[in-house]
Formats: sequence, structure tokens, C-alpha cells
Amino acid sequence: MLECGGLNSLPNTIMSYQQANIPLPESLAEAYSDALMEHGALSSAIEDAFAGTDDEQPIFGEPDMPLHQVWQQSRIIALFDDKADVQAALEAAAKATGIAMPEYTVEILAEQDWVRLTQSQFDPIQISERLWITPTWHEAPDETAINLRLDPGLAFGTGSHPTTHLCLQWLDRNLQRGESVLDYGCGSGILTIAALKLGAGSGTGVDIDPQAIKSSCDNAAQNEVQAAFYLPEQLPAGQYDVVVANILANPLRMLGEMLAGRTKTGGRIVLSGILAEQVEEMSAIYAQWFELSPVQLEQGWACLSGVRKAV
Repeated sequence: MLECGGLNSLPNTIMSYQQANIPLPESLAEAYSDALMEHGALSSAIEDAFAGTDDEQPIFGEPDMPLHQVWQQSRIIALFDDKADVQAALEAAAKATGIAMPEYTVEILAEQDWVRLTQSQFDPIQISERLWITPTWHEAPDETAINLRLDPGLAFGTGSHPTTHLCLQWLDRNLQRGESVLDYGCGSGILTIAALKLGAGSGTGVDIDPQAIKSSCDNAAQNEVQAAFYLPEQLPAGQYDVVVANILANPLRMLGEMLAGRTKTGGRIVLSGILAEQVEEMSAIYAQWFELSPVQLEQGWACLSGVRKAV
């Protein structure tokens, strides 16, 4: 979902809202969404009009993929307060962008505490006997465990996805104290932070999204660890004992040589964001540089790992 604004900008946490649903083609969606924000919308999000169906169009902001993409047939979800004139706002936005008044539907979202509702959807997640992901509004289920304090945010990676589980479990089982770790495609910084709390000597994260860098820095400070986060072009030269890349198969195909070059001889790589049916292909690519270990699977997702061969 591409968002501007958000529920955290709303004036009160307990109230009702009007939600407008507006189908629009790709060429109009972003400009119209921006115009709605300028004409009274409290938030405006662009979704795939076919989300949840066989026609859903995946869009991933990953390295070496286009940065600005919108679904070919989009749906704008715009939120207004309960007293707003929604039709007038939509007409004003249409006039501002020079398009015909679009079709739309409006539904009333019942009065409730939106902050508490959002928080109730995110409970602590146990990764292993000693590792938990715990939102800041929850008490830690096990105070003696390693607790990653992480709240849902704009950046990908709050620990609920199987690929994140797989990478965290690998770090928990295999990371050696004092090792240097590079987290390529760091999102929220969760893997970098986990590595440091598990005993890594240094943790470095990389992401193409400046918002991810900001979120990662904030999360590292919240977890009281010292980490460094960079955009790809800013990453200093150097190699690492462990390189983790929890992204997607397409960028992993293109980044293999670079990731191998960032891994010390005898160092290890951890790759996820790979579907089970993509394991054979990805293994063949990375076997050029790594002695690969047996694949780990969870809910149709795979985690590949291996040891860097001598150059």
C-alpha cells in the first residue's frame, strides 16, 4: 500500500469516520490521492483494485527494481471525519487534477478507539526459547528473554512474516559472538537489531528507502543498540562475517555477485524472501560463491544459507 498521511495524524482516537472508495487507473491515482489530502482527507491510500484475487498485481520496492510503481487498476481509500462533505472534497480534487469526477462509494466506520484497535492486532511474537518480538505497549512475556521492542510502522519487517522468522531463527542458532553482520534490505532494522542483541560485534543495515533508514535508526535507539544504516550508495567498502538479505527473489538474482563480494571467505550468507518453488533456481545461482546448507522452509517460504568459498 502506498500511503500519505495516516491514522496517527488523526485529531482524536475515539470517533467515527467516513471512508471513500474510489477506483481509478494507474495514470490518475497518485495525483488524485495527493489532491484529496489537500482538500480535506485525513489520510489517503492507494491499493490494488484486485487485491486478494487471482488478478492481484505484486509491487515490491526492492533494490534494482523500479522505485515508483502503482497498480494498473488502483483503488484509493480516503478517510474523512464524520462531518466532512465528502462529495465536495472529491469534486475539488477532481477539478484540481483536471479529471472527470470519479465514481465512488462511502461507508461509515463506526466509532471506536483506533489506537487500541490497531495495537490489539499486534501481540508479542516468540521466535525461539530466548528470542521475542514485543511491541512497546505490551509487557514482555518473558523478562529473562531477549526482547526486540518493535512497533508496526511504515517500513517492512515487524517480525510477523515467515521470511523474517526464518532469518531470526538462523541468527539465533548460528550467529557467533563478536561477528560483523550486514543486513541488506533492512526495512525496520529488525535483523540488524536482533543480531546485535544476540551478540554481534557490529550491525550494519542497508535499504533503498530513506524511510526505512529512519525507522531502523529509531528502532535501534529504542532497543539501545549501536547500529549503522545506509542507503546502498553510501555503504562503506568492506566485508562481513554474516550477510543477511531478506528481500525477494528478483533482486536476489541480480545482487548475487555483490552480496558474495561483501561476504568474507569462510563467512556466511542468509537469504530469504524466496518461495519454495524458487529454491532450485536460487541455489544454482548462489552455489557459484557459497557451499550451501539444507534449505529451511516455513509456510511456503524458504531460507537459504551457505559458507563463502575461497576466492
